[in-house]
Amino acid sequence: MAPNDSKNCPGPSRNICLTDLATEAPHQFFAEPLHVGRPNIADRAAFMRQVERVLDNQWLTNNGPLVQEFEQRVAERLGVKHCVAMCNGTIALEIAIRALGLSGEVIIPSWTFVATAHALYWQSITPVFADIDPATHNLDPVAVCKMITPRTSGIIGVHLWGRAAPVDELQQIADEHGMKLMFDAAHAFGSSYQGQSIGCFGACEVFSFHATKAFNTMEGGAVATNDDELAEKLRLMRNFGFKGYDNVIHPGTNGKMIEVCAAMGLANLDSFETIVEKNRRNHAIYAHALADIPGISLLDYDPSECNSHHYIVLEVEERCPASRDEIIEGLHAQNVLARKYFWPGAHRMQPYRDLFPHAGLMLPQTCSVAERVVVLPNGLSLTERDILTVADILRVASG
Repeated sequence: MAPNDSKNCPGPSRNICLTDLATEAPHQFFAEPLHVGRPNIADRAAFMRQVERVLDNQWLTNNGPLVQEFEQRVAERLGVKHCVAMCNGTIALEIAIRALGLSGEVIIPSWTFVATAHALYWQSITPVFADIDPATHNLDPVAVCKMITPRTSGIIGVHLWGRAAPVDELQQIADEHGMKLMFDAAHAFGSSYQGQSIGCFGACEVFSFHATKAFNTMEGGAVATNDDELAEKLRLMRNFGFKGYDNVIHPGTNGKMIEVCAAMGLANLDSFETIVEKNRRNHAIYAHALADIPGISLLDYDPSECNSHHYIVLEVEERCPASRDEIIEGLHAQNVLARKYFWPGAHRMQPYRDLFPHAGLMLPQTCSVAERVVVLPNGLSLTERDILTVADILRVASG
């Protein structure tokens, strides 16, 4: 549905008071919480058929046939040579970092889920936080250059909200300084950059398939790469370094995806276009319903690029009569469990807050964006009526 199609997209509903919501008809308030990140379960019957395959095979883990099929299909979808499935996105980050031989310092944004930083710190690598472009919420290449030291071994770009990081600029910086570049693509399954699928860039890209993502395997992750040698190392490292029976040839850990997670992944792959189309429609309805609320802006997606449209991201501007936290409070009071992703920024979380107490001086845009963002519910379970009711609550809460 097009955002400007007035016949199909209802405009904002009437102004109402928050106290009215509890006494209006039942569809105008939420008796049950409306969550950000509610899992997409597109086709239960398809999932159960895949689970039957798992049980019939009597092969529950250890690189089973469903995991192998899942890897092949994801690699084909992304247009890469290798997809190495993992038990979750954080372990995938840790293994990819170690496989690339990163050490010393690695530059990342602070405006990201804290796992990006933890995956480095867990391995005695120092995360160095660089500032973001406030228009994109992604790393600012100029800020990255300012943070390079003789100890810098790499950069991890993050495709926040599934919107591509500045891939070419970051690659140029990495090449000029002899550093490795990889990407945290946790939000970016189904996204593209200049018409090419996210997953093809840098030395490798790491995906999360956690339950809260647009595409999920219940729990899981993967590393995508075109580097044959790196892919072989990743496969060894996710399975204790085993090469065949009783033959350990590399240090490793247990990072394997289990078969039932691959079953969910295969079922959801078949329904991914349905999920994306629902998210896209929801985003268009939100855009139309929120358009007349002063001081609130909705982050858009580049129509020339692919995106799952999974994240409904608002920025509360200074001219808004209410603060971001007051708006969050108003939403929560009506069981709309909006989130302040990724407040207050990784640099203000432990242990980084104590390790780098003055990091915020180099992160003015990160600190500013962190005080403005609200993320609203989206996904298959959300109805048009839900969205219009959220818009009503926002309209009242914001002023």
